[in-house]
This record gives sequence, C-alpha cells and structure tokens, in this order.
Amino acid sequence: MCGGSLMNVPVDEGLLISMLLKTMNAKKTIEIGVFTGYSLLVTALALPADGKIIAIDPNKEAYQTGLQFIQKAGVEHKINFIESDALPILNDLIANGKQEGAFDFAFVDADKEGYINFHELLLKLVKIGGIIAYDNTLWFGSVADPEEEKMEEFLRIGKKYFDELNSFLATDPRIESSLISIGDGLTLCRRIC
Repeated sequence: MCGGSLMNVPVDEGLLISMLLKTMNAKKTIEIGVFTGYSLLVTALALPADGKIIAIDPNKEAYQTGLQFIQKAGVEHKINFIESDALPILNDLIANGKQEGAFDFAFVDADKEGYINFHELLLKLVKIGGIIAYDNTLWFGSVADPEEEKMEEFLRIGKKYFDELNSFLATDPRIESSLISIGDGLTLCRRIC
C-alpha cells in the first residue's frame, strides 16, 4: 500500500492546486517534500514567468527522476531545489528576516510526524491571506476508522499523526481551514493573522 506510485500527488489534486495558485495570483511558493516533482511541476506551470519556488527534500535522487519533465516544460528556472531536511531550512529562512510573510503558498507532503512543526514555521513565512496546503490528511481513510487495532502498523502510525494534526488545525485561530476529500485528503489553511 505504500509503493512509490502512491507517493505522487494525484492528477485531480494537481489540477486543483494549479487552479488555486492561478486564482490567488501566486508568485512565490515553498514546497516541503518533493519526491519525483509532480506537484512541483504543477506549481511551476501555474506560476507566472517570474514566479519562484523553494523546493526542499532530502532525496535529490528522487527529484532528479522527474527533473527531465520539469526541464522539458521549460520551468526549471522557477525552482530552487534544496537537498535537506525542511526544519533547518525553514528556520534559516525565518532567521534571515527577509522571508517572513514572503510566500503566497506552501505545499507540505513530507514526513507526516513533522507537519505540526512545519505549520508553526510556515505561519511565519506565508503572508496573511496566503495558503498552506497539507497532503494526505485523510491517510487512506484511516482518520475516520475507529478500529485501530485491525489496521496495518503504517496506517495506525499515520492515523495518530493526522488525528493530532487535523484536531490542531480545526482549532487554530490563526487560520481558516478546509479538509478536502480529494486524493488522500488535502487540507487548505488560509492564514488570517
């Protein structure tokens, strides 16, 4: 159930993100967790010619798998790929002081246990009115399944992280949020303060 093909953003989710970015007139985005770059390609195609994306992932080899498609689409110039864990990079962006409130949109599809930590930092980096999107927030439907003892271990572990995240986001007064049942669940958080 956890194969590589399940780690890509589904096409319908990619189309929704693309439409959202265009509607927002987004120009500067950040992506945490790139894998082979499909969501990154969708974002780059949706941004204007002068748009910029900071893309963070510790696995450059996976990113290079999809790089040929990014290059063929002619959008590589929009992407600053950083091979690293996300937390140190996010902290550096905040520490330099020039990036606070500078991003229109953030997309998170990385280490599931880190989502709440990413949220706190992204709230400083994404502007008021900007959107933070979290992927996989339905976690194969497990967040609605009360029978945890019958679940495979990876489902049970992920369910724990997403139950905590979903509860936290639902009560965070700094955002408006909506969990959309597209793909494996996409939660959109609009920063309001």
